[in-house]
Amino acid sequence: MKHKIYIVGMGPGKEEMMTKEALYVLEQSDVIIGYTVYLKLLGERFSKKERLSTPMRQEKERCELCFQEAEKGKQVALICSGDAGVYGMASLMYEIGRNYPKTELVVIPGITAASSGAAVLGAPLNHDFCVISLSDLLTPWETIEKRLAAAAQGDFALALYNPSSHKRADYLMRACDILLQYLEGERACGYVENIGREGTRAVTCTLKELRECRVNMFTTVFVGNSGSEIINGKLVTRRGYQIERTVNLCGNN
Repeated sequence: MKHKIYIVGMGPGKEEMMTKEALYVLEQSDVIIGYTVYLKLLGERFSKKERLSTPMRQEKERCELCFQEAEKGKQVALICSGDAGVYGMASLMYEIGRNYPKTELVVIPGITAASSGAAVLGAPLNHDFCVISLSDLLTPWETIEKRLAAAAQGDFALALYNPSSHKRADYLMRACDILLQYLEGERACGYVENIGREGTRAVTCTLKELRECRVNMFTTVFVGNSGSEIINGKLVTRRGYQIERTVNLCGNN
């Protein structure tokens, strides 16, 4: 009989933004494992569950802990912010899982920041788009530069994850400088802070203005394509439908 570990995408963290499947799996699990901040976001509903954590940058240790607990016969849920397969722990779990052939892995999808942030901002990803992380912790900056340039040349709308941190305070500016080599300064953009959490804040701006913005690690940035525009304060990327615009003229009677 195989042991089973569920790798659960919990979305932004609010229970209302978690799938029924994710909630059901967490309810049925004996132990929930995750980064300390994410465990706190679960709130009181799962407070009586056994909960285990490791600090940031101890992702491998966290994954190993999941397999160790599963081998004790427990049903294990590993929680990830957003979607476990989008900058989450799913791939690392499969890599480490090669050493645990008696353990089955099941990925439970969640709402990633590109989707939840786009919903707050309007419809910035309504056509072909790329998701790029600006964190060079695991990816060389030279590779990130190439991806930004390629996405800009391909006229993709962009969702930028991990745009800034204390040690990477200028990374969004550097990314904008790369994009500005291919895109006009008036390109429609925006960003959302604390998506789905207390203090959610959405801002629309131009690419030139975005370059000067100071954002934090809880921010997702959006850059439109050539068909994007700001409509009534919302960032919208057009699909290409031909829409007739009507003008209502009010005359004096």
